[in-house]
Amino acid sequence: MSKHERFLADPAATDAFGAELAASQPEGAVVFLEGPLGAGKSSLARAWLRALGVQGAIKSPTYTLVERYPLPAGGEAAHLDLYRLADAGELDFLGLDELAGQARLWLVEWPDRGAGGLPPPDLCLRLAVDGNGRRAWLAAGSEKGRAWLAGLRQ
Repeated sequence: MSKHERFLADPAATDAFGAELAASQPEGAVVFLEGPLGAGKSSLARAWLRALGVQGAIKSPTYTLVERYPLPAGGEAAHLDLYRLADAGELDFLGLDELAGQARLWLVEWPDRGAGGLPPPDLCLRLAVDGNGRRAWLAAGSEKGRAWLAGLRQ
C-alpha cells in the first residue's frame, strides 16, 4: 500500500497542503478524512475546496451531513460529515446515487459511520494534532490513489 506522511506546522501549511492536493487530484477522487474531533479535517477540506475555486461560504456539513459545491471547471465537489449518522442505512436519504455521477471530488469526514454505503476511497487521509501543528498520513486505497500519491512532492 502506498503511503505518505506530512507535518503541517500551522494553518498556512494546512491551506498549502489542501491546495497541493486539489491541484493533483484525479477526476472523481473519493477521499476519506479521518481523525479525532479537532484534528483539522474541516479546515483541510475548506482549503481544498477554496483551491478548486469554490467562492462564498464553505459551510461545515456537521448538521446537514452533505454540502455540495459547483466547481468553476464544471461538475461539483461534495463534502460529507457523517459524525451524526446513527446507521449507514441513513445514507440512502442523502442522494448519493445522483452525486456519484456528478462529483469530481468526494471529501468524507467520519467515513466509518457510512461503512458499506460509500464508494471505496482512492485516498485515506488521517489527521492528528502534533504539538502546535498537525500530522497528516495518506494511504492509497485504489490504483488511482497510488498514482496520485506517487505524484505528490515528498
